[in-house]
Amino acid sequence: MTDWPEGYGKRVLASVDSTNAEAARIAPGLAGPEWILALEQTAARGRRGRGWANPAGNFSATLVMHPAETPDKVALRSFVAALALYDALVAATGRAGPFSLKWPNDVLLNGGKLAGILLESAGSGGTLTHFAIGIGVNLKHAPDASQVEPGAVRPVSLLSEIGADVSPEELLDLLAPAYARFEAQFTTFGFEPIRAAWLDRAARLGEVVTARTARDEVTGTFETVDAAGNLVLSTAKSRVAIPAADIFF
Repeated sequence: MTDWPEGYGKRVLASVDSTNAEAARIAPGLAGPEWILALEQTAARGRRGRGWANPAGNFSATLVMHPAETPDKVALRSFVAALALYDALVAATGRAGPFSLKWPNDVLLNGGKLAGILLESAGSGGTLTHFAIGIGVNLKHAPDASQVEPGAVRPVSLLSEIGADVSPEELLDLLAPAYARFEAQFTTFGFEPIRAAWLDRAARLGEVVTARTARDEVTGTFETVDAAGNLVLSTAKSRVAIPAADIFF
């Protein structure tokens, strides 16, 4: 049993529309960071407004906080969350080999998509009123491959892929202290050690990938993630830094 991190709140809900939506509702009344775990979500969503399948037994949680940094620095916490989730999954299963991190914010298991992270914020004038990190993990069930776009990484679940039976509450109790450790590192030492740790766990580093945005796509060798969190690809013509895209292998 791990110790819950000091200063972090915790609420477990039987059902909610979306943990990120709940985060926005409760944020004004919070004095500190708060984890929200939902055992059922009725209107879950992923990146770019896409639906996120959330059958019973899967993990759906959001960390809501009031960070003081500029929005570009705050957004780097997607890497903090990814590292924390990676460590929590390793702790839950006792194995590190099957897991890797896919830029910008997915966790892979045996090369398949196990988890996704969704960042949402509100504010104006360069100041955030709240920031939410939504995390979804296919613990028991994964969507059918027909439900994802062509060429996307196949969905997998922890149970079906490696036989690990982990409950949402068990994972949260591992994730919260892991996040607190990386958060302390981030606020004390900045992004560089987070970036280095993330790259150590990165999927397809040094390999050819395709980054697809709403307007175009770039294919090149995945060289690194830069100090701003951008994906850096080396192409036949140049070295390209990409701030946001979907990645295809």
